[in-house]
Amino acid sequence: MEKSLPSIPAKRYFTIGEVGDLCGVKPHVLRYWEQEFTQLRPMKRRGNRRYYQHHEVLMIRRIRELLYDQGFTISGARNKLQELAQGERERRRQELPQGEPMEAEIIRLPDGGAAVHAGALNGRVSPTHDGQRAGLLLDMRRELQEIRELLDTTF
Repeated sequence: MEKSLPSIPAKRYFTIGEVGDLCGVKPHVLRYWEQEFTQLRPMKRRGNRRYYQHHEVLMIRRIRELLYDQGFTISGARNKLQELAQGERERRRQELPQGEPMEAEIIRLPDGGAAVHAGALNGRVSPTHDGQRAGLLLDMRRELQEIRELLDTTF
């Protein structure tokens, strides 16, 4: 990489212009990459304005590195990201004690609400510890409250 990219500020959301500056990519390229890489799903608000989170900025930098610095094609970069994600899942699976849930699953309820089932693992249900479930729900609650506050100040 001929010039180093600026550090990512400690913010929750970034506009498409900010992400373009942070990643050295023009906004129209970012919009195109959203179509090509399913991992990029920025939050959209009024007027279809995009708001990227920190992990998405890191993903964009990784995509940029694969395409521009390492010379991958779009499909090659897509495959490489899938390989990296699969390797990370395998690594996490090996680190988990037997019977622990690996990922949370969101279950849609008939009334339109949603519930979190943290015991889904490869099609079978493993026992969920109440402490882990409570922690997951508290984290989700905090994040939803932050989103609510952000929406209250915006609208």
